[in-house]
Amino acid sequence: MHVLVTGGAGFIGSHYVRKLLRDFGPDELSALTVVDKLTYAGRRENLADVEHDARFLFHRVDINDTRMLDDIFPGVDTVVHFAAESHVDRSLEDAGAFVRTNILGTQALLTAALRHGVQKFVHVSTDEVYGSIDRGSWPETHPLQPNSPYSASKASSDLLALAHHRTHGLDVSVTRCSNNYGPMQFPEKIIPLFVTRLLDGESVPLYGDGANIRDWLHVEDHCQGVDLVRMKGRAGEIYNIGGGTELTNRELTGMLLEACGADWSRVRRVPDRKGHDLRYSVDWSKARDELGYAPRHSLALGLDSVVQWYRDNPQWWRPLVQGTATRPGAAVLR
Repeated sequence: MHVLVTGGAGFIGSHYVRKLLRDFGPDELSALTVVDKLTYAGRRENLADVEHDARFLFHRVDINDTRMLDDIFPGVDTVVHFAAESHVDRSLEDAGAFVRTNILGTQALLTAALRHGVQKFVHVSTDEVYGSIDRGSWPETHPLQPNSPYSASKASSDLLALAHHRTHGLDVSVTRCSNNYGPMQFPEKIIPLFVTRLLDGESVPLYGDGANIRDWLHVEDHCQGVDLVRMKGRAGEIYNIGGGTELTNRELTGMLLEACGADWSRVRRVPDRKGHDLRYSVDWSKARDELGYAPRHSLALGLDSVVQWYRDNPQWWRPLVQGTATRPGAAVLR
């Protein structure tokens, strides 16, 4: 098996690359190719511990570069597509970048997959494509109602991927996950932003009244779900991957303050984001029943381990914090 992972130097993608190389021997996984543009959130350093593996290949490539894709795709039988612009606040400022990467880039990959006879294409998406839900949880059949340029671009790429199954017969499965957290997450997202600021003795910004609700998913649980879809997911199907723990942003802030030894005097309220969705919640029973998926990390223990990782690795995140615009609030995304 030769797997191509797009966005493999990013937060979730690099965790997935390590999982594959750890879990599968050379007789099962002959080669793993990473394609990453290395934008601000993709870092070659995230893959330093697997560079020595003889099966590992890396290409610094924009997924819209069709010529380079044609050089890379021969021999690839499986694509797992993580590459995406993913920060909601950034999409409010420059939606064009999200259209180029999330929609046009996905189309370029799907075309290359068809041209080169790829056997399986896993398209990694987000629960944000569903919009906002007051009560209950979204099944995979729920209509798409995205409310930000980011989620609209991901919804568009989902439809493109599924259309390539229905029109061309490409074996495509789509995953839609809830909010990820874990080590090595770029410090613009809420958990690493708050943790790094609190560890540095600074204040943290909380949107509005903090009532927005998200379901939290450890990155290793997400990678487990994605790989179950790669191995057992049905062609043309969508699988929600959830964490099973919903919190308001205020509740999450309280947990992070406690984990970092800080109090509410370190929190400053900022105006709410435009079009801020109130609540996300996915029904992941389909992945459980069909694939055997179940999250393994409790949020309380998971957050403690993440805080400890940032304590132990300031050399990883402090240069990023110095170069990150600390705009009010952070997207509550992966």
